[in-house]
Amino acid sequence: MNKYLINRLLVAIPTLIAISLVIFTILALAPGDPMGEFALNPSITAEVRENIKRSLGLDQPIHIRYFKWVIAFVRGDMGYSFTSRSPVIDLILQRLPTTLWVVGAAYLLGAILAIPLGVISALKRHTVIDHVLTTLVFFGFSLPTFFTGLLFIIIFSIQLKWLPFIYNSTLQVKDWQSFIAQIQQSIMPISVLALWQTAMLMRFVRSEILENIHQDYVRTAYAKGLSKFVVIRRHILRNALIPVVTLIALDIPSVFTGALVTEKVFRVPGIGALLIDSIYKNDTPVVMAITFIYAILIVIFNLVADILYGFLDPRVKYTK
Repeated sequence: MNKYLINRLLVAIPTLIAISLVIFTILALAPGDPMGEFALNPSITAEVRENIKRSLGLDQPIHIRYFKWVIAFVRGDMGYSFTSRSPVIDLILQRLPTTLWVVGAAYLLGAILAIPLGVISALKRHTVIDHVLTTLVFFGFSLPTFFTGLLFIIIFSIQLKWLPFIYNSTLQVKDWQSFIAQIQQSIMPISVLALWQTAMLMRFVRSEILENIHQDYVRTAYAKGLSKFVVIRRHILRNALIPVVTLIALDIPSVFTGALVTEKVFRVPGIGALLIDSIYKNDTPVVMAITFIYAILIVIFNLVADILYGFLDPRVKYTK
C-alpha cells in the first residue's frame, strides 16, 4: 500500500505541473486587459497604469510570471487580486464557509438520499414505486438548476411567500431567531442542488444494483441461507458501490468551487460567484488559484477513491 501511494504521488506531481502550466498559459493569453477598469477612470493616467502593471508583474514574460507564481504558490502565497488588491487566499477563505454550508450540505443530502432510493428502485423494479422514483430522477436530472431555482423562487418566495429568494450574506447566527433565518434562506439553494445530486447518483446506484443482483455470487449467497438484507448489504451493495464511489469522489472537489449557476440565481456569496466575477473582471490570480486548487482536489480524491476500492472489494490489491 505504501509503495502504491508513493508511486501515485510521484505521478501526481508532473500531472499537476502540466495542469498549472496549461491553465496559466490560457489565462495569460486570454483576451481582456486586467487594467481595463483603470482605463475607464480618467483620474488615472497612462503612466500610473503602467506603474500599476509593473507592480503586478504583468510587464514580464509569461514564463517568468509562471515560475514566480509556482514558487509563491508552493510557499502558500496565491498572490493579490487585481481588482480588490486583497490577498487571494483571504478572498477564498471569506467565501469558503458559505460554499461549504450550501453546496456541502446539498451534496451530503444528495448522497444520503440517492443510495437507499437507488436500492429501493432496483429491488422494486417495474413496480409503482420504481416508476415514481424513476420519473422523479428523470425530471431532477433533466431540468437545469437555474430553471429549478427560478421555479422554486416563483412558488415558495413570490406565490407562497414562505422563503426569502435572496441569500443574506451579512446574516450572523447569534441566537435561535438568526439560526432559523439562516435555515430559511438556505432551504431553496440546498434543495435545488440536492435534487440534481440525488437524481444523478440514484441513476448509477439503481443501474449497478440491477447489474449485480442476478450474478452467480448472489445466488450462492442465497443458497447458503443468508437473509435478503444481509445479501444486499454485504454482497450486492458493496460491489455496486465501487463505480459510485468513483463518481462521488471525483465530484466532491466541486463542493470547493461551489455551484456557479445556483449561487448566481440565489445571490449566494460563495466561491462559485467569486470565480464568475473574477472571470468577468479578468482577475487572473483569483481564477488561477481556484481552478488549480480544484485540480489538486481532483487528484487527491481520485487517489482516495482508489484506496476505498480495497475496502469495498477485498479482491482489489495494490501490489504487482
